[in-house]
Amino acid sequence: MEEASHFDLGKIADRIREQAGEDRIWVTLHGHHEMVKEGIFYETLRKALLQCQVIENYPDHQRGPCCLVCGWVGSARFLHVVCTTMREVIVVITVYEPTAPKWVTPFQRGGKDEM
Repeated sequence: MEEASHFDLGKIADRIREQAGEDRIWVTLHGHHEMVKEGIFYETLRKALLQCQVIENYPDHQRGPCCLVCGWVGSARFLHVVCTTMREVIVVITVYEPTAPKWVTPFQRGGKDEM
């Protein structure tokens, strides 16, 4: 992936969708714990990644480029996934359902103190 692609949200989302379509997803231990806690199954996570939108991009994160994506998984359920953006597989760092008060909508954060 080109260096400039670190900042192109459309290209980042396209790459994540492509990797999800090829089932190139690796879930960290923390991500797995969050999935269990929230009752999120692997196929639900994959569905969210297959049609995700990038909400926040962290190209200069200390552990490597990553982003926060949101994907709709049906029945008015959205998932947020923090994942890598520059590896050959998607590394899922965490996954959760966006809820108040931290999130006003699945795409808009709550109050400034909630970040």
